[in-house]
Amino acid sequence: MVLGGLSAVSPFAIDMYAPGFPEIVTSFGTSKTAVQLSLTACLVGLAVGQVVLGPVSDATGRRRLLLAGSGLFSVLSLVCAVAPSIAVFDAARLLQGVAGGAGIVIGRAVVSDLFTGASAARRLTTLSVIGSTAPVLAPVAGGLVLGVGSWRLVFVALAVTGLLLLTAIWAWVPESLPAERRGTGGLPAVLRATGALLRRRETAGHLLVMGCGLAALFAYITGSPFVFENVYGLSPTQYSLVFATNAVGTVLAGAVFGRLAGRVRLNLLLTVGVAVTVVALVTLVTLLTVGISTFLTTWACLFGLTSGFGLLLPASTTIILAIGSDAPGAASGMLGGAQFILGAAAAPLPGVLGDTTAMSTAVVVLGCVLLSATALLTLARPWEGHGEPAGSPE
Repeated sequence: MVLGGLSAVSPFAIDMYAPGFPEIVTSFGTSKTAVQLSLTACLVGLAVGQVVLGPVSDATGRRRLLLAGSGLFSVLSLVCAVAPSIAVFDAARLLQGVAGGAGIVIGRAVVSDLFTGASAARRLTTLSVIGSTAPVLAPVAGGLVLGVGSWRLVFVALAVTGLLLLTAIWAWVPESLPAERRGTGGLPAVLRATGALLRRRETAGHLLVMGCGLAALFAYITGSPFVFENVYGLSPTQYSLVFATNAVGTVLAGAVFGRLAGRVRLNLLLTVGVAVTVVALVTLVTLLTVGISTFLTTWACLFGLTSGFGLLLPASTTIILAIGSDAPGAASGMLGGAQFILGAAAAPLPGVLGDTTAMSTAVVVLGCVLLSATALLTLARPWEGHGEPAGSPE
């Protein structure tokens, strides 16, 4: 429960405040771009935090960093809530992301410390599903908070959540990496191990499969409000229901993965997940190209995207952590870095040429899933079976 909460709170922090963007622009007397940069700052902070804190936890242990990360997340959320200017707000968002990255990266490493094989896969699936659905559900929750207060109340809620998690870590999360299992040679040795992992073709391949998949998800998150509200005429409430329904696709696919992990090869599940995302987006772009642009067809294709992602993310996460089992914190940090760096790069692309349309969003998302498929076939090479637990099915 605690690790699940840690996996959710930072993704919630990414865009829970998105419905309040117009109010923030007015509050600070600034531009839309400056406010949107606060979301990018949080994504960059999450990437940096995971890349740095994952390897550090391999050398120093997990518990103290989890406690420090949750405490600082609460403090920085309060700084966001009382920020007097957009400059302070954006800086606090960057640091909030760094602190929040501790919970995501170290939570995965704790699972790798305690479990292996199918047992680890099922638990990592749970964390992956939580982490991937949280950014999708966060704007819905933010809209509810904004119904009773200003955008600043969103960050007060995040601060309180961080404080509750700090208390829960103190009570229920013991140190999972004893001193004798920590990386010898200190942090430099752990960083060398990280470099060695990145130089392996299969590691880089699976990181790109997962990172490009998450880039597709963030392009969908940023583009879909304009598509469904401006193009298809949905109200914000109706759009929230569409968003939530698509999140259910991710949850259901993750549940299927959890049932099949240990009985079906992880690389096969990963391949199916990537194939579903590609088929869904090729279908959508084809329909839009021939002039079929309806609410139901677009919704169905994007539901296919989120469902495929529910297989892609837990499979790639489990495989990458298995490949990097000698340095799980470093491997987990690379996961987070690839996810959020590529996500930050893809998020603004649906509207980069002007208006965000169904076609512009679909083309960007299709490009991301095709890059994911290319990395799967050329680098990850699922038929070679990298990252499969011992005794996995043939």
